[in-house]
Amino acid sequence: MKNTFLILLSFILVSGTFAQRVENFKLNDAVLGQEFSLDSHGDAKAVILVFTSLNCPFSKLYEERLVNLSGQFASDGFVFALINPHIGTEEEETSAGMKARASEKKMPFPFLEDINQSVTKQFGITKLPEVVVITPSPTGFAVAYRGAIDNNPQMAENANIKYLESALTAIQNRRTPSPASSRAVGCNVKLR
Repeated sequence: MKNTFLILLSFILVSGTFAQRVENFKLNDAVLGQEFSLDSHGDAKAVILVFTSLNCPFSKLYEERLVNLSGQFASDGFVFALINPHIGTEEEETSAGMKARASEKKMPFPFLEDINQSVTKQFGITKLPEVVVITPSPTGFAVAYRGAIDNNPQMAENANIKYLESALTAIQNRRTPSPASSRAVGCNVKLR
């Protein structure tokens, strides 16, 4: 009985260390009008997907922080992209609105239209904003971190746990992000 318990415990611990594998996806970039494909970023250090919308107040609070993080990490091979699962669900959630917001906030990354919410559902996203950090390897892409950007949506200067920045710094230093996940707080995703 003791041996069975140890074997079972070992299996659980080992299986818990493997990251979720990620299937390729292709979405249209509202800013450039081009297709964004995950497979085309196999040489990136990591791909950072931020699920967001134009109307979510929590998402708006993080826009400047995301621009700053992109400025800090993009030159080192990190690819940032926003994904809007609410496009077409409300009058203001349009491609033109996404393009205008990206221009207004000087966002230097793609703003992707998840019209069918296929990518949102692939990752099981329930809150906006929620981040998924994907790392490439010879065997494909895997999730290295998912969850909140930091622990204080209202005031950036009062955030004392910067989950996303810590995860990217760990990847930059060839370490596994810890924690590998956190609970995202924000607006609920409106599933179609």
